[in-house]
Amino acid sequence: MTVRTCAAALCILLGCGGSLFAAPGKFSVKLLPGEGWWGAATTLGRKAPFGLAAKDVEFDVRHSNLSNQAAPVMLSNKGRWIWSEQPFKCTLKDGVMTFEGDAEFALHEAKGGTLRAAYLEAAKNHFPPSGKTPDLALIAHPQWNTWVELTYNQNQKDILAYAKAIKANGFPEGGVIMIDDTWQYGYGIWQFDPRKFPDPKAMMAELHKLGYKVMVWVVPFVSMDSPGYREMAFGLLDAGVKCEKGGLILASKHLAFDYAQDAKVFDWWNGKSAHVDFTNPLGAKWFARELKRLVDDYGVDGFKLDAGDMGDFAPYITHKPASPADLCEAYAKIGLQFPLNEYRACWKMGGQPLVQRLCDKGHDWEAIAQLMPDMIEAGLLGHPFVCPDMIGSGSWMAFAPDAPHPYEPEIFVRSAQIHALAPMMQFSAAPWRMLKGEAYEAVKKAAWTRMKFTPYILDVAKASAKTGEPMLRSLEYAHPGCGYETVNDQFLMGDKLLVAPQWRKGAKSRDVFVPAGTWKADDGATVVGPKKITVDTPLMRLPYFEKVS
Repeated sequence: MTVRTCAAALCILLGCGGSLFAAPGKFSVKLLPGEGWWGAATTLGRKAPFGLAAKDVEFDVRHSNLSNQAAPVMLSNKGRWIWSEQPFKCTLKDGVMTFEGDAEFALHEAKGGTLRAAYLEAAKNHFPPSGKTPDLALIAHPQWNTWVELTYNQNQKDILAYAKAIKANGFPEGGVIMIDDTWQYGYGIWQFDPRKFPDPKAMMAELHKLGYKVMVWVVPFVSMDSPGYREMAFGLLDAGVKCEKGGLILASKHLAFDYAQDAKVFDWWNGKSAHVDFTNPLGAKWFARELKRLVDDYGVDGFKLDAGDMGDFAPYITHKPASPADLCEAYAKIGLQFPLNEYRACWKMGGQPLVQRLCDKGHDWEAIAQLMPDMIEAGLLGHPFVCPDMIGSGSWMAFAPDAPHPYEPEIFVRSAQIHALAPMMQFSAAPWRMLKGEAYEAVKKAAWTRMKFTPYILDVAKASAKTGEPMLRSLEYAHPGCGYETVNDQFLMGDKLLVAPQWRKGAKSRDVFVPAGTWKADDGATVVGPKKITVDTPLMRLPYFEKVS
C-alpha cells in the first residue's frame, strides 16, 4: 500500500472531507453525524438511507445485480459520494462502511453538502445525461403488457381483443402495448409463431391504427436447436452456407476454440439455452440484426429486453475478458439502438435513454411498500425513466385461485395509484376482469389522473434527459436539511407535483410532509409548507399537491 493510500484510508475513517483515493481491496468510511447513504442497487431502496433507516446493512453486487439495476456509486445526504469502476461488497456496522472490491475507490465531497449536490457531481463525472429520452409514448399514456392475461398463450386474436377492450372499458386509448413471452417461434428464433399469429403484419397494422406502438419481449438466450445457434456455433447459415462462427458464451476454451462443442448451457426460468456473448461483435451484431428484422419485416416498434442478470453468467468464457457486470452492461447497450425499450437487469448505463423496470413484484403489501423507495433509488443510480413493474403484480400466478397470497382488490387499487404519477404506469392484469364497483372506478380514475398530468410529466422527462436529475425525487433530494432523510413513502414528480399515495392495508388516512411553498391539494385545499399534515385516503383518493408558488 502506498503512502497516499494509507493517508487516504486514515482520513476516511476519521470522516475527513476532500477527494480521497484508495487502491483495490478494503476501504472504510466513517459515517458523519446524521449521515445516510443511498446507492449500489435499486432493490436496496427499501433499506435506504443506510445508516439512518437501517443502521446495519450488508450487500454484495460483485456477482449479482440483485434482480434489478446496479451501479458502483454511493451518495450521502452530507454531499459525499463514492465511486468505483467495478462492483463491490459493502458492510455497514457500528457507523463504519467497509467496502471490498477489485477497482480503486474514490471518496469525494461535493460543494453544497447535499444529496442533490453529491448526485449531480457523481453524474457529471461518471454517468452524464445523454440529452435523449426513450420514446415518449412510454410516458404519455398508461402502458399495457399482455403477460398476465395471456401468459404462455400469446396469440393474435386475444391480443387484439385486449387492445380493443381498453377503450371499450373506459381507459385511455393509445400508447404502448407490450406482447410478452411466447409470441415467438422459439428462444433465439425471433419470428412470430404462425400457429398463433396467422397474419402478424395485419395485427401490427390494426394495433397501430388503434393508436398503439408495439413492443415485443426478447431475451439473450438461444435455443440450441435453432438457426441462430447453428450460425454462431457452427458457422452455418440456412442451406448450408458458411459464415464466420462465434458470438456465444462458452463453458470452456479448448485449443480449437470449438463453439459447437463448448457453448455453455444456461439454466434459466424457461429451460436450458445458450447465451449470446455481447462482448463479441458477432454476437452483438447477430442479436441487433434479428431485432432490426422484426422492425423491418413486421413493423415492431421496440423491445422489452428481459434477463441479462449478472448472476446468470459465471463460470464462462467470453470473446474478450469480461466480468458478469461487463456482460450485463454490454447487453444494456443494445437498447440504445431502439428508443422504445425496457430493461429490468442493468449494470451502470446511468444517464442513458433506457427504460428501467423495477423487478417483478408479488401481490402483497410488502411489494406495495417497496415501489416508492425502489423508484427513488433507481433515480439516484442515474435512471430517471423508471417503471414500477406491473400494476397489482407481474405474476399471473398472483391472480390464480391457488395464489400464495389471496387476491385483494385494494392492493390493485393502491398499486395503480402509486403508478399513476410515477414516470411510467403499466397495466397487465385487466382491470375490467379483476375489479368491480368502487375498486374498478378507483383504478380508472388513477389512469385518467395520469392523462391529466401527461403534459407536465413529459416536460419533466425532457428536462431530466438534459440535466440527468431524477424525474421522481425524494423530499431529501429536493428539500435538504428539513428532516426528510428517511421519508420514502411520498415523492416529488419534478419540483412542482408532490405525490403521497396510500400504501398500507385498510388505512383510511396518512401523514404527508408538505415542503416549503404554497401547494394546492387534489381536494382543492391550500397548504402552506413546511408542514406535516394528515389527509384522508378513501379508496378512491390519490393525494397529490400542485405547487402554486
